[in-house]
Amino acid sequence: MTALFVAVNAAALPETLVESELFGHEKGAFTGAMERSAGSFRAGPRRHPVLDEIGEMPPSTQPKLLRALEDLRVKRLGGKSEIAVDARVLAATSHSLDARLREELYYRLSVFQIVLPPLRWNEKKISRSLLRP
Repeated sequence: MTALFVAVNAAALPETLVESELFGHEKGAFTGAMERSAGSFRAGPRRHPVLDEIGEMPPSTQPKLLRALEDLRVKRLGGKSEIAVDARVLAATSHSLDARLREELYYRLSVFQIVLPPLRWNEKKISRSLLRP
């Protein structure tokens, strides 16, 4: 069985929907919540959230994400009880995160880092590989 990843673009979501997208919501939790949503942390067995542009996550959501990572429990928006989660989180960004994330969240997420240089640094190599038959 392979693990599946659930992409969440933190930069594209309005601040009011980030928590719902990550942790889910109950029916009627807010205007337009017509049914229960599991959220990306509970999307299914062996499904893991990929938080794209994590540096753009609103400061108000960061403590909730930190708590979910530390306690492995989430509370749906409008929910009454916490739900256990078993998710491995991948976070990606194109910017330095030093001043964008809470220090505790930064260290919780940066357990294993892969730093990729920008493509513009390898322009010649990319051009040559595209010209090969």
